[in-house]
Amino acid sequence: MKIKFLDKNKDEIRFIVDGISTPMANALRRIMMVEVPTLAIEDVYFRENTSVLFDEVIAHRLGLIPLKFDPTIINFMEECSCEGEGCPNCQVVFELNKEGPCTVYSGDLKSSAKEVKPVFDNIPIVKLEKGQKLSFEAIAILGVGKEHIKWKAAITSYKLYPSIEINAKKCDNCGACIKACPKNILKEKNGKIIIQNIEECNLCNACAEACGDKDAIKISGNESKFIFDVETVSGLSPKEIVLKACEILDNKSKSLIKLL
Repeated sequence: MKIKFLDKNKDEIRFIVDGISTPMANALRRIMMVEVPTLAIEDVYFRENTSVLFDEVIAHRLGLIPLKFDPTIINFMEECSCEGEGCPNCQVVFELNKEGPCTVYSGDLKSSAKEVKPVFDNIPIVKLEKGQKLSFEAIAILGVGKEHIKWKAAITSYKLYPSIEINAKKCDNCGACIKACPKNILKEKNGKIIIQNIEECNLCNACAEACGDKDAIKISGNESKFIFDVETVSGLSPKEIVLKACEILDNKSKSLIKLL
């Protein structure tokens, strides 16, 4: 198996994996989205809420705030030494006490762990008018996306690595394929049609359909080579998500071998 990185930043990563099957690629995609553990607010205990929003609406908004955390020091409650009772090793407590007039933002949440905080400080929670108050304690725990969307780690997709074959004997360089391509992958150079940025091809087949000779251009996908796009929607970096997904997939494979 070979891996090549095409692009990466703090929120997204794009890479090529060569030498795996479609089922394995799909398993990796699903794990990155719904099985990589992330931290999110689960329980909210309201002391006072005189805002225009019901407790349930505010609790739902709090649960969807992505949280930065260190995955190496926070455990699942059921796997913690406290046996699910709740402790600093498996729970993070957030406090908030605000009185209007003001807008309550995610940055107003006070965390019991200095390394845990919202990814963004400017996510609005509720607007308080004069005299309105909001006070609560919120508890964040580890979970996975298949339990609830608030624990989803990433938006992940993959596609087959594209292959474009141009038959020089059939191609009359009419330029129809160049105009039809929505990704501007084809261009004319020295009287020939050449391919550029092939990774951008989405296998739409528009160029082949626009060509007068149906045998001049052949579009296909390599079923053992894939382009992955991973965008984090949690407090984990794309790199952490990919590595954790690979670890989970490896453990699943070992478990299956053991059972067999």
